[in-house]
Amino acid sequence: MSRRSGILEFAVLGLLRESPMHGYELRKRLNTSLGVFRAFSYGTLYPCLKSLVASGWLIEEPGSAPEDALAASLAGRRAKIVYRLTAEGKEHFEELLSHTGPDTWEDEHFAARFAFFGQTEREVRMRVLEGRRSRLEERLEKMRASLARTRERLDDYTLELQRHGMESVEREVRWLNELIESERAGRDQRRPDDRAAGGQASGDQTSGDQGGLPRHRGTTPPDPSDDTAN
Repeated sequence: MSRRSGILEFAVLGLLRESPMHGYELRKRLNTSLGVFRAFSYGTLYPCLKSLVASGWLIEEPGSAPEDALAASLAGRRAKIVYRLTAEGKEHFEELLSHTGPDTWEDEHFAARFAFFGQTEREVRMRVLEGRRSRLEERLEKMRASLARTRERLDDYTLELQRHGMESVEREVRWLNELIESERAGRDQRRPDDRAAGGQASGDQTSGDQGGLPRHRGTTPPDPSDDTAN
């Protein structure tokens, strides 16, 4: 499985965990909610869905309203197929959510992972955020070294493009620093409550704890191509 198809499968499972959908609804959600999938087409999505069905992670169901199926039949059209997550599919998605390997820090995969942080445990979120920050700091160091070596050979426009790229990475590093500090603050605030509850963690043991998300920020990573970000 390619990395790109793996990201798509992850996103499809995550969206279907929220509610069953048919293919058109899924594609719309992928395009509007997860910008990384704007270029994906039905020709990419449906083979992915068939693969997930074959793996036992999804099941296909006819449209829920019988009159809709009848109307589609009379009009010579096929009734829409609704895709539903199975118990095995939910378990598989939760395993994927717990993964924090280096691929989760890369540009496309990180954006998809971040979109489902509301379903991700706090400690996993922290590892992914810290890994992403480390990867970007490495990238920034290489960009600075490259610019120092080639500055004299670059024309003004190429030099400005290099600076723009560095500033974009620097903005994301600052954004990640804020997220990480907020996650840590949220975790620390819950510790007295956890002790009062007899040592049972109220936030770290469940998915969807968003207590560490900065309220003044959006829920999507900065776009490196957007030069209007602060």
